Amino acid sequence: MNPSTDSQAVPPTPITAPRRVLPVIVLAQLLGTSPWFAVNAVMPDLQRVANWGPQALATVSSALQAGFIVGTLVFALLAVADRYSARRVFFLCTLGASLCTLAAAASSASLPALTTWRVLTGVCLAGIYPVGMKIAALWFPRGLGAALGWLVGALVLGSASPHALRALTMASAPAAAGAVGADAVLAVFYTVAALCVAGGLAVLLLVPEPPQRAARPAGGLQMGALVCLWRDRNVRASAGGYFGHMWELYTMWVLVPLVLATRLADSVAVSWAAFLVLGAGALGCVGGGLLVRRWGGARIASAQLATSGLCCLAAPWMLQASIPVFMAWLLLWGITVVGDSPQFSALTAINAPPQAVGSVLTLVNSLGFAISALSIELFVRLATTTPLASVLPWVAVGPMVGLWLMLPLLRSPPNGTR
Repeated sequence: MNPSTDSQAVPPTPITAPRRVLPVIVLAQLLGTSPWFAVNAVMPDLQRVANWGPQALATVSSALQAGFIVGTLVFALLAVADRYSARRVFFLCTLGASLCTLAAAASSASLPALTTWRVLTGVCLAGIYPVGMKIAALWFPRGLGAALGWLVGALVLGSASPHALRALTMASAPAAAGAVGADAVLAVFYTVAALCVAGGLAVLLLVPEPPQRAARPAGGLQMGALVCLWRDRNVRASAGGYFGHMWELYTMWVLVPLVLATRLADSVAVSWAAFLVLGAGALGCVGGGLLVRRWGGARIASAQLATSGLCCLAAPWMLQASIPVFMAWLLLWGITVVGDSPQFSALTAINAPPQAVGSVLTLVNSLGFAISALSIELFVRLATTTPLASVLPWVAVGPMVGLWLMLPLLRSPPNGTR
């Protein structure tokens, strides 16, 4: 994950944000990103009710990633969040994501229709997650690393929340399996749609316009910014680490329910455990943000990337371990697989040319999500024919390559984030 922030947002004089601004943005990010894994959370029910094959999980997961890629590029090319109020853009996109989620619920019996709505949901999320980060960057231009820790933590909890919603629905549903599956799908989709709009309303009604917004340039995506991705050593290092991170992150998130199902027989227990494992990533994001001033963003990101990579390699042994050790392994993996996200975002923003920060971040963001879509397609499809103990260690290729590319930043003095 890598939000599109812009260093030109830093004003000449300090800005004091109202005390409610950061908590409201954090809450709105949590609610607004809840549609991200809504379908993944109920995929077992959809597969059972609609008789879909195991490959359906890869299809709908990569569809949303593709929509997000398209959305980020379109938003950047049109400079939407620069030309218009970012608060209003955020709200309209939460409304769009909510409507797409309701449409997905209405068409959940058709895989092609559901896939189409997931692509459109991804487009809308491009105006929620990055635009929410942009609002935060405008209000908190200094201390950005810590602020992004809270905001990405909120994204993590928002993404994990559909698993908790499904667990609550399944626990209170009637006993008939078919009815439970259909009811769980509708309940999760309707609740997620309502939460998403509530997040947009919170930003629209409770967050003031950033005072420096009018002074911002309205330029679009600078394609020439792509050059610094291979010419500038530091940009290449932070982007390379992020690409390795994205190879692992969403693939791990999509596979977590499958991993849990190897040891937990109860569907409700799998959903609760998936929520805990994915939601634990918020601890890594916030904790990393709090430590960044002391240790530097590059060291925090690399330590978490190395730990999550080791978790991939340990999979053959951990899948056979006792339940307490198995869960401890997954929780550690959940914490570290995403805990480096805020620091990669801030490192790329710091190292990119000042006049092209927004373009560099958008391009890196799009390439990273393209990598994640390929990784999801590869590993989820492999998991349908190959034991997870043989599949999961190969996910470590991303963190290993990312760490190697990060070496120039690790050799530099500790680099804090703004």
